[in-house]
Amino acid sequence: MTSNDPLLQLYRLKHLTLKNRVMSTSHEPAYSEDGMPKERYRLYHAEKAKGGMALTMTAGSAIVSRDSPAAFGNLHAYDDAIVPWLRELVDDCHEHDCKVMIQITHLGRRTNWNKADWLPVLSASPVREAAHRTFPKTIEDWDIERIVADYASAAQRMQAAGLDGIEFEAYGHLMDGFWSQATNHRDDDYGGSLDNRLRFTWRVIDAVRAAVGPDFVVGIRMVADEDFDKGLSKEEGIEIARRLASSGKFDFLNIIRGHIDTDAALTGVIPLHGMPSSPHLDFAGEVRAATKFPVFHAARISDVATARHAIAAGKLDMVGMTRAHIAEPHIVKKVMEGREHQIRPCVGATYCLDRIYEGGGALCIHNAATGREATIPHVISRTDGPLRSVAVVGAGAAGLEAARVLAERGHKVIVLEASSQAGGQVRLAAQNPRRRELIGIVDWRLAELERLGVEIRYDIWAGVDDVLALDPDAVVIATGGLPQSPPLDAGDDVVTSSWDIIAGSVKPAENVLLYDDNGGHQGMTAAELIGKAGSKLELLTPERFFAPEIGGMNHVPYMEAFHRSGVKITINTRLKSVRREGNQLVATLSSDYAKGWHEERRVDQVVVEHGTLPLDELYLELKPLSKNGGAIDYERLIHGGDIFPAKNPDGRFLLLRIGDAVQARNIHAAIYDGIRFGLRI
Repeated sequence: MTSNDPLLQLYRLKHLTLKNRVMSTSHEPAYSEDGMPKERYRLYHAEKAKGGMALTMTAGSAIVSRDSPAAFGNLHAYDDAIVPWLRELVDDCHEHDCKVMIQITHLGRRTNWNKADWLPVLSASPVREAAHRTFPKTIEDWDIERIVADYASAAQRMQAAGLDGIEFEAYGHLMDGFWSQATNHRDDDYGGSLDNRLRFTWRVIDAVRAAVGPDFVVGIRMVADEDFDKGLSKEEGIEIARRLASSGKFDFLNIIRGHIDTDAALTGVIPLHGMPSSPHLDFAGEVRAATKFPVFHAARISDVATARHAIAAGKLDMVGMTRAHIAEPHIVKKVMEGREHQIRPCVGATYCLDRIYEGGGALCIHNAATGREATIPHVISRTDGPLRSVAVVGAGAAGLEAARVLAERGHKVIVLEASSQAGGQVRLAAQNPRRRELIGIVDWRLAELERLGVEIRYDIWAGVDDVLALDPDAVVIATGGLPQSPPLDAGDDVVTSSWDIIAGSVKPAENVLLYDDNGGHQGMTAAELIGKAGSKLELLTPERFFAPEIGGMNHVPYMEAFHRSGVKITINTRLKSVRREGNQLVATLSSDYAKGWHEERRVDQVVVEHGTLPLDELYLELKPLSKNGGAIDYERLIHGGDIFPAKNPDGRFLLLRIGDAVQARNIHAAIYDGIRFGLRI
């Protein structure tokens, strides 16, 4: 059956026929093992292939040389051992008619010297890269010779693995380090004129073409405007694009706008929630119009309507929906089946990338199956065991996810919620206007529960009798937690919780001290709202670095707000006590480092953030009535088998608790609890 949907049209790229216009651009999920794309890496890409996309690009980026040590789990394109692993990945994706390409690079200055083999990091000129704290050495003639050869041999390995093509990475790495006058201060044949600054690129592509031949697909993901006064201008960037397109040596351009040498700059290239959607789409369209050449692009194109517009308006030939597919790998399949409304939305939280840049693997804030395909399915199947009646107490992130999974498995589910709305702490977090997209986590699940026929009973502060009246076979306690004060010598009765500020139940005073020893979004959100209210604010933390539970990308908008609001930040300092004096509060501060040191702050309001305590009274009351006494067999949870040990032969139901009802964690942990326990009932 043919379709008139622009996204579902075929696209011919050289000898390749791409079955639609949707792709996942190269990115590094940091799932590699020893630099190899083993099972976890393969299953991640195979799931997107099952989901219907035409092209998945692996690696962000695979490194071609040993002196380009992995910065965040990069694949080792310089190692022959990668070939069979990639071949297996390619074969799995080809089974679903999904083409596979890979991005290769030399990271240049965008890595650290104290990794892997401790070889010197290099760049076109010795210009420091702030993000990786690197002072690179100036690349020498013999470095150029060997790195050009490394590109060629890496390309041969990719071709031998059966990949459908490769792309060079040229934004923030070695190749475009030669292009930009911000990073190229050379006075030899590789510096000065644009011809000279492109010399390294031409040497690489010529060597690669000699190695793989004229028919293998080779493209480039390139910056066409660094968007700052010292960098590559739009005019020069588009001129480079024209030259590459007209050379006959490249097959596509994958367009980037911006620079990535600081956290703040990176969010301009890869925006998160609260920032504009698809900010560089029109610019990519300009490059396509100027070059008359195949153009790919991805930058927060997170919804189908925008992606469809990008193709229909002729701005792109292939549209990248990369983070959108981390949230929902089956976008194309759902579009084709008329289920576009069931697509799990990307809410722009960028938990995925923050985890990568902080040294962890990519995880979606509200799709716990991504990156866990070996154990957690993206499509929930009906149970082949007995159908059960399940009571879920609490309609926050954990409870909603558990209810969704249980209903998909065929169980009869009733949700009891104490408030008049679902969402719990997610709804609270979305009170920050900049983060309001988080409500999509709740809205999507409510729509799914409606589709599945799950009843949610609101305004019920459930007690034991309310639960027993449902005569359940299993009870899931997802009651969350309540804010707690940090341990103080005195003053618990005069401080204000961050929740009260975020919810709007307490207004910020004129002069505020906010003490946060949690380091997550809760305290930062309260601080942002206090600052925007016009208050004078000092943000105090005992941590040795600021907001450790928030990654570098989410750090950016908070710091922007703090600088604009004049927020003072004090680290390495602890709140010891608070007392009232007249109409003000006096906060006594102490140090973990200097015994006996103290200072005082006289303010109008002290706001505190110290995580949550589990709201577990109902769970504790139900334990003696349950079959398993609330116990979970963790070994079986991880490795398989019945997770509910028989503790009480007279018990009436299975009992478990999830999310913050267990301990203070985050949204992803709550969602993960919901699905992994929901699959085992």
